[in-house]
Amino acid sequence: MSATTTTCTRTLVALDIDGTLVDDGNTIPSGTVPALDLARAGGHKVVLATGRSLIGLVPIAIRLGLTDGWGVCSNGALTVRLDPSAPSGYEIVAARIFDPEPVIHRAMEMTPGARVAVEEVGWGWRTNQPFEPGELNGQQKVVTLSDLVSHPATRVVLVGPGIGGSADALHATGVTVTPMGSDWLDIAARDVNKAVALDDVRRRLNIPVERTVAVGDGINDLTMLAWAGRSVAMGHAPAIVRSAADETTGTIDQAGALSVLRSLIPDVDGSLSPLAAQIATAEASAPGPVVLRVWHGTGPDLSRCEAWTLQNGHWIKHAPIASGVGTTMRAIEAAALEAGLPYPRGDEGRRRAKWRSVTGDGPHGFELPLSDLRWSSSRSADYVTGTSDEGAAAVLRPLLG
Repeated sequence: MSATTTTCTRTLVALDIDGTLVDDGNTIPSGTVPALDLARAGGHKVVLATGRSLIGLVPIAIRLGLTDGWGVCSNGALTVRLDPSAPSGYEIVAARIFDPEPVIHRAMEMTPGARVAVEEVGWGWRTNQPFEPGELNGQQKVVTLSDLVSHPATRVVLVGPGIGGSADALHATGVTVTPMGSDWLDIAARDVNKAVALDDVRRRLNIPVERTVAVGDGINDLTMLAWAGRSVAMGHAPAIVRSAADETTGTIDQAGALSVLRSLIPDVDGSLSPLAAQIATAEASAPGPVVLRVWHGTGPDLSRCEAWTLQNGHWIKHAPIASGVGTTMRAIEAAALEAGLPYPRGDEGRRRAKWRSVTGDGPHGFELPLSDLRWSSSRSADYVTGTSDEGAAAVLRPLLG
């Protein structure tokens, strides 16, 4: 059974992690990863936006299957490009730093004995005294107060009895103060928050602000909920967060983020395999004809699988097909047929699929055109594609009649 022919528009989907995609036990609700795969197959740009430090973002991104793309961490202090080919799995694109000395000294005056942690990007924290296991992401090193204030910082954590009541006084030192409870404050540079970092990503991706969606559950999500074209609060979020959002979804125990992700993609046959469903979603959401492009790794299995679409005479990447990675070209062919999307074949013998070589910058690959009633008068149209304007013209002739 084929997918619907509804076309989706690319959207930036900003997702908080804790309380939105992961519960208190660090468990990902069932169905979350497949829903993320389908959202990305629909051409949407999924961006993790979290208060976690970078060392806390990367492991959960891997578990969610989001090993490439964009991430915002430390409440907007860091913007990263996730890249599995990079030595650490990421590239730091922007670090919004500040001088931590004034706010730390003021905090110690107001709350003697307060615990202080200064983020060490990609490693952990320098602290004035130990934090409990699980309170901070990454490793810890206890240092002197002078060491804490010796270098610019991306994020500072202040913990002490009733320290939340000092938020306004600490803000006056020229920083952003985010209460994470009555005894916990997160500190960042002036005017730094999730919304600022997400808007930078949005501009880099050239996505209109009205095509943005944000889902979160915490006080530190208020700025991104106000920024998004469509804002969604988790059902368990505090009243102030729910009242700030355009809509409320289910709780984390109800996997509330899934309904938001599903609302962004075309309906496809629920009985399809994950690979077939992603191919069907990519084809149904693309603004033009689609080819599936694949690349091999060092062995026979595929290291990349993507849907590309024709726009303005040029082939552009539309979406990743996550379930295609680690499979074979034969598996891609079978999944395309399962999704009701036939492809060109030879005229004799076993009528093998007509894969075409893809050359240019980067490794050598192969592509398989998908035929659809939206683009041709016959679903069995026999056509091949190219990567140049000449190739584009070649595909359009049989498609458009």
